[in-house]
Amino acid sequence: MREKELRIALVCYGGVSLAVYMHGVTKEVFKLAAASQKHRDGQPKPTGTEGAYYGLLSAIEKHGQTRLRVVPDILSGASAGGMNAIFLGQALLTGRSLDPLTHLWLECADSDVLLAPEARPGHRFSKIWAQPLVEYTLRRPGNAVSRTVAPETRAEVRGKLSRLMRSRWFAPPFSGPGFSRLIDDALVAMQAQPAGQPLIPFGHPIDLFVTTTDFRGYRAPLRVHSPADATESEHRLPISFRAHGGDEVMAARPELVLAARATASFPGAFPPLQLEEIDQLAEERSTGWSNRDLFLRRIMPHHVHAGDLDSVALIDGAVLVGAPFAEAIRALDNRPALREVDRRFVYIDPHPDFRMAETNSETRPIGFFSAIFGALSSIPREQPIRDDIDRIARHSAEAVRARSIVDALRPEVEATIDKLLGRTLFLDRPNTERLGKWRRKAQQAAAEKAGYAFHGYAQSKYAQILDNLTHLVRRSIESEPPTHDAIIASLTRFFDGQGLSTLAAQGGGANEEAIAFFRTHDIGFRNRRLRLLARRLAPGDIGGELEPETREIARDAIYRALSLYTRLEQPEALGPDFPAIAESIIDDPETVISAIADRRNLAQTDPQVDAILADGLSPLPREQRRKLLLAYLGFPFYDIATLPLLGARGMDEFDPVKVDRISPEDASSIRKGGAVDTLRGIEFYNFGAFFSRAYRENDYLWGRLHGAERLIDITASTLGDEGPVPTGEIMALKREAFLGVIEEEREAGHLNRHLISRIEREIIEKLG
Repeated sequence: MREKELRIALVCYGGVSLAVYMHGVTKEVFKLAAASQKHRDGQPKPTGTEGAYYGLLSAIEKHGQTRLRVVPDILSGASAGGMNAIFLGQALLTGRSLDPLTHLWLECADSDVLLAPEARPGHRFSKIWAQPLVEYTLRRPGNAVSRTVAPETRAEVRGKLSRLMRSRWFAPPFSGPGFSRLIDDALVAMQAQPAGQPLIPFGHPIDLFVTTTDFRGYRAPLRVHSPADATESEHRLPISFRAHGGDEVMAARPELVLAARATASFPGAFPPLQLEEIDQLAEERSTGWSNRDLFLRRIMPHHVHAGDLDSVALIDGAVLVGAPFAEAIRALDNRPALREVDRRFVYIDPHPDFRMAETNSETRPIGFFSAIFGALSSIPREQPIRDDIDRIARHSAEAVRARSIVDALRPEVEATIDKLLGRTLFLDRPNTERLGKWRRKAQQAAAEKAGYAFHGYAQSKYAQILDNLTHLVRRSIESEPPTHDAIIASLTRFFDGQGLSTLAAQGGGANEEAIAFFRTHDIGFRNRRLRLLARRLAPGDIGGELEPETREIARDAIYRALSLYTRLEQPEALGPDFPAIAESIIDDPETVISAIADRRNLAQTDPQVDAILADGLSPLPREQRRKLLLAYLGFPFYDIATLPLLGARGMDEFDPVKVDRISPEDASSIRKGGAVDTLRGIEFYNFGAFFSRAYRENDYLWGRLHGAERLIDITASTLGDEGPVPTGEIMALKREAFLGVIEEEREAGHLNRHLISRIEREIIEKLG
């Protein structure tokens, strides 16, 4: 059976009250991962939407001969979408449900609940005298409520808006400490649930990023010719977390509260977050925060260095970054793979058709407050994601370009390897010793035959190895690391002293020092070589000539071999004491580099890889085994041709990264019309759900339904044209998922029974 992973990088937009819809989607992401874990472990089919996903994975196994595992391992969010990402990360890591966050959104994401005590009507700071003015504003002809809110909820919205408008003026109406307590309550409730089964594979990394905005900012240096000390003010402040399958929590509770409170602090509604608020909460609840200083040095090193932590003020992350793709894209590098991976970027956009123009008023002049509101908040949140999508497209284009170069070179490379080693050797079963000997001989021949081209290739490899070592050291240092340039300069001085100022030998190829350096540190070359081998096993290539069972034995061997190298690229593989060693990179680079070389010990890993490959390729028919060996041994020729042109990523990932969207416009099995016909939170400029419990219930339910539909589509698409699941089965699974959502919510008792019954009838009428 073919083994494959669908890895999801989930991006949650900043959507104001539409975050309730996004929560419904993230709950389905959690349930899909849970169903995948149960399916993989051979557990009985569960009920509800998990049962539908379980059935889908069984259908993929039946029709596509593929055992698929779903792993959401990169999560990124802005504003209230960041809150959803934080709780989803904690749920995936621990296996505990997202129900506490559901309670928070439905019960507490309400303007009346969020109002600060001192801002409530009746308090001495409230504006009782403003009642006539408020009533006129909310009821005058053409007012915003009449234009943007449905008739049946206008009274509720007007009442809550009246209380909000009569609260304290010239200060945020909502309570910052109250918001932090609500977030902490939900985290405590999640932790109090019975321990579940972790949904992240043991040891596999899960990365979480949320965006925040540093209101005061800090001065960041600019690389300009003159003046030498040019700087600019930097206000972007992403907060990142990394954990691994098997860890008990994503991070300390105060850190998660800080990140959630900061990223969702809508300007003007909540006061900016200051560190004192989280310190007081930790003290109030006796939480403890032992690694506080370490955490702050990591996320805001400039403020720690400047000694101005007390003045830091963090506001909503969507002010600058409403669609946080960039951090998630950077997290793609150096992720371990034990099997074939289908990488997807999935972004949740609740209202892709949203425009700042008011409904039916595109021709009206833009008002004073509309212009200010749009410029300061809404327009930044709605900035296009084209640049990020283009980055992913360029990555995919490089993969296609690499394929075309390799395909064009193949006949000549295979002829060269054939002539170099002799055809008869390939008729025997390869063993560890032979494979290692052939590999070294082919590598030396490629270097010698490359001529002048080898100089550029060697320099490209050297520069990328230094860059990778620098990133490894910076990721390992827990306090503020030296700059990238400072580490590169230190490493360059050290390696120049080791005789690496020149890499090429006089007679061609690499000199002895360069050969030793590449053998000790060049993991990238080894990874690219194995990925080329995996690509040749695709059904459209050599894999199409093999029986599925034989092909999967070889594929499994390749990915097991690859995992030995990719594991060594992680800082965790270097031991718990390595962060302390890494801190001496500027003053004592030799100690750091020696520790990396000794602990990776590639000279010991290479024979292990040869043994795995020799054993995994041995069941293949002689001709197909020969083709794969030609690809493996001929890789240095391909790498010399492609690395200087495409860089390491050109050959590192052959398969394009795919991007999928989840939005009301993409899920029409139950009701067509997109957000306008399904969501209520889009009313009152996307703030509608903060003024109506009914709106929150509606949007949460549709989030689950739309999430289920799109996740079924996305998961099924991993097969491509290779034995796809029939359309009829897909529709039956969607119906099962929809009714599973309805039944789960009916039992949970969160939602109005009339809402549930109405949508249930709609599902049955539409899908039978």
